[in-house]
Amino acid sequence: MPAEPVTEHRHRFKGVMEVFWRFLALGSVSFGGPAAHIGYFRNLFVTKLGWIDDSAYGRLIALSQFLPGPGSSQIGFALGLRRAGLAGGIAAFLGFTLPSFLLLYLLAIYSPGDHGPGWFQGVVHGLKLFAVVIVADASLSMFTAFCRDRLSISLMVLTTASLLLFPSLWSQLGVLIISAIGGAMFGKKKTVEIGPQRGLRGVPLIIFAGLFLILPLLGTQLEWVALFSGFYQAGSLVFGGGHVVLPLLQQTLGDALPNDRFLLGYAAAQGVPGPMFSLAAFLGAESLSGQGFLGAVLATLGIFLPGFLLVLGLQDAWEGLAARPLISSAAAGINASVVGLLLAALYQPVFTSAVSSAAEMALAVLGFFALRTLKFPVVILVGIFAVLGGLLG
Repeated sequence: MPAEPVTEHRHRFKGVMEVFWRFLALGSVSFGGPAAHIGYFRNLFVTKLGWIDDSAYGRLIALSQFLPGPGSSQIGFALGLRRAGLAGGIAAFLGFTLPSFLLLYLLAIYSPGDHGPGWFQGVVHGLKLFAVVIVADASLSMFTAFCRDRLSISLMVLTTASLLLFPSLWSQLGVLIISAIGGAMFGKKKTVEIGPQRGLRGVPLIIFAGLFLILPLLGTQLEWVALFSGFYQAGSLVFGGGHVVLPLLQQTLGDALPNDRFLLGYAAAQGVPGPMFSLAAFLGAESLSGQGFLGAVLATLGIFLPGFLLVLGLQDAWEGLAARPLISSAAAGINASVVGLLLAALYQPVFTSAVSSAAEMALAVLGFFALRTLKFPVVILVGIFAVLGGLLG
């Protein structure tokens, strides 16, 4: 009789570890920022492993666009949650975030006081150039998946043009809302078949609201609580991903961190694989004097936790809602708009921060050809771009 529970526990543990190792591998090579991560996740978990179908994956993307927090990490957390329960969601977060966390923590501890030597800046620039390749590839993949008719293509073009002309958080939210309305009004209506769904989960939402309200009061007494609170507030309020969190974190830290160190962490966060919100590891290590590792852990947990609590509380309700024809069409409009958001991000900030000469453009084109057509492994291309950047630097 006891053999069955033991076997079940082993099966669950194996499932959680599979989630961890899959996301650890992705977190080690997923360059390009949140937009590119969406393409990485789809390629592995939808196309290769079949953990989730395109329709359900599209609903997760749509949910992440309406919630504050790190969009791609929220999608990863939701994928782990679906695969192996809460432990799976935590395993997905740990695996995907660990490589960038360690790299940025070590950078904070061991990097020079200024922007670093030329070769170091060159490596960072080479990786930013590789991000152009990754985001371009993700844009094409997402276009193929979510822009299949005149309406979706039109919404994608509208989003791209709007964000290029009026780049702001409000413009992004506006085009997403317009695309949702356009999809609901003019899109094809179809019922999505999903399994039994539950409603809201109250406990995660209560924890989210309680921490948001209470932490600022507790932070006046203890330095480490203040650090956690500041990053929790930023993670609770930011819409639009890693680049948008930048001004919030600058306000959170104030004069506690020199501007050149802040910019070094920001540049490095774009150059390492994994989520851009791992910038919190660098800033936390710099901010908590004498306790760099504790600061890195607290800042990282603080900035990621709000988004995960919201996914945990709202995902089931969203799945049931998104199965309705009208909402399903609205979600399709949002997904088309996300492709436009991806294209706009390909230009600003990815392309504009990486490509400044014909030679760099040529490298980006060759990298795209190697990735898309020759099917070079990502890890090899990462090494090539890092070495070239270091040599040129």
